[in-house]
Amino acid sequence: MSVRPRRSVLYMPGSNARAMEKARALAADALILDLEDAVAPDAKELARRQVLEAVKARGFGKREIVIRINALATAWGADDLAAAVEAGPDAILIPKVSHAKDLADVEARLGAAPTKLWAMVETPLAILKIVEIAGAGGRLASLVMGTNDLIKEFGGLHTPDRLNLSAALGLSVAAARAFGLAVIDGVYNDINDSDGFYGSCRQGRAFGFDGKTLIHPSQLGPCNEVFAPSPEEIEAARKIIAAFDKPENRGKGAISLDGRMVELLHAEIARNTVAVADAIAALEAQ
Repeated sequence: MSVRPRRSVLYMPGSNARAMEKARALAADALILDLEDAVAPDAKELARRQVLEAVKARGFGKREIVIRINALATAWGADDLAAAVEAGPDAILIPKVSHAKDLADVEARLGAAPTKLWAMVETPLAILKIVEIAGAGGRLASLVMGTNDLIKEFGGLHTPDRLNLSAALGLSVAAARAFGLAVIDGVYNDINDSDGFYGSCRQGRAFGFDGKTLIHPSQLGPCNEVFAPSPEEIEAARKIIAAFDKPENRGKGAISLDGRMVELLHAEIARNTVAVADAIAALEAQ
């Protein structure tokens, strides 16, 4: 089973060349080099040039590199997309996706580039159209929650429990899983609130997210910890796999293990847990 860890996905403003250089050594599974929200209008062209140079230079190791462009409808979008295609990142993140057509319009301009697409889920219409968006096919590989924009568009307030976002988060995870996509939780805004951040990470994992988008390097350690299988989970998973691999248990839908019934679905979960753990170990060994 091939798995790519996306526990921690750190936004880096494309206008800050020094920060992007430092990011090459950070313990992030993925980096989003941002040309959109994190960049002021008068710095857009500088950011585009710097991101193009940084990605072309490589040197990010096994970290997944994603460029977030401005929407095609903006004054910068078309040039951002052309530069991103030239740079050749692992993926291009499309903001404000509200229809499958928004992705198709981008894909039509990619040509033969092997770059994947990620889609920001940050508008009310995106939530209402989430099955259409997740099922767009093509190069789409991941959904990314834009929770700040969702709260703004809902006219709501940020709350610690995120109950006002639970429907949007749950529907997005369900749509991603239905179509075999990765799905990344939104950011936590208060970098000084470590307890709140831990709670948000644990909630995101409970929802089923693969990881979380981050706004500061200090959030990397806790995020990587929460979204990785614990040693106890890995040990239990290996035990289940070993039990189902015994000759007398092969082909069975359920077995007894340590006095409890374990079904084949638990073996599938266990294999995924071990695959994730192995992929994380390989990434951290670089």
